[in-house]
Amino acid sequence: MSDVKSVEWGAYAPVIVGCAGSQLTAEERVLFGVRKPLGLILFARNIVDPAQVKALVSDFRGVVGNAFAPVLIDQEGGRVARLKPPHWPVFPRGAVFGELYARDPAIAEEAAYLNYRYIGAELAALGIDVDCAPVADLPVEGAHDVIGDRAYGRDADTVGLIAEAVMRGLAEAGVMPVIKHIPGHGRSHTDSHLDLPVVDTPAEVLERSDLLPFVALRHAPWAMTAHIVYAAYDGVLPATLSPNVIKRVIRDRIGFDGVLISDDLTMKALKGSPAVTGVASLKAGCDLVLHCSGDLPEMQALLAALPAMSPEAARRIARARVALPAPKPFTDAEKLRHQALLEQVPA
Repeated sequence: MSDVKSVEWGAYAPVIVGCAGSQLTAEERVLFGVRKPLGLILFARNIVDPAQVKALVSDFRGVVGNAFAPVLIDQEGGRVARLKPPHWPVFPRGAVFGELYARDPAIAEEAAYLNYRYIGAELAALGIDVDCAPVADLPVEGAHDVIGDRAYGRDADTVGLIAEAVMRGLAEAGVMPVIKHIPGHGRSHTDSHLDLPVVDTPAEVLERSDLLPFVALRHAPWAMTAHIVYAAYDGVLPATLSPNVIKRVIRDRIGFDGVLISDDLTMKALKGSPAVTGVASLKAGCDLVLHCSGDLPEMQALLAALPAMSPEAARRIARARVALPAPKPFTDAEKLRHQALLEQVPA
């Protein structure tokens, strides 16, 4: 399969899976070869050095029979970075670009663009072609710091403009950006990794603030949901499981028509097994679900329970992948410019 346009995306299970270690186990190879998950997500437990990562990525794609199978990672910079020294550079936290923006918006946008071009080049060299960034959440005073300094600022204009530069930088490196956590994680007083947050802010306030960066980024190719209850839209179900939030808010009000993937099904915000919540997420309107832990019995149950990928999901995946530009090399001159811009960050 040499042409991305020839991929039959609908032949793959609508899930991105993790794996347990630095190489696929015999059991994972059998499961993935039979059930054919769409893609793989990598964490620190899967990473040793560049040669090993490239081999793991290539092996997964060979096992599922798709040279273009998406391989994801969370490489935001700052405290969310799976690739670390000594093999990879340290990249700044998202808040740095907001600090730059307060001084000079043009410099901030250029710095964000170059930063994520650099990140994208590092990922592309490994065969990783999807980065779960930018963070388009708008943190508010008193909220849990699960977002905190990962955010690019505290006003919608700053976040939207920086996130747009992030998306452009990744895409020009040949890496798919994923905006998150739609429709907004910035008001949460709880870490959704640990419990289910409930946001009781009125809809008119959300629509004047939290939703605005996502509206500005509605042309993004992929987006990741928030495991949060938004009482103004659905008083019971988190966005990931809520047909009302996905249809009325994400698809209609925000206007996002790209690939919608759930956040990790193994997070404590979701009650029930990943097999149950995975099916419910797809029924609610997600195109794909995400299972990160690498737990083999959970993956077996999830892959057995999931329906076939919907034609609409396959269409969105194909459209996004075909539109992704060919990678542009990150030059030494750009590295020097990147370094010079980041030196302007206030002490």
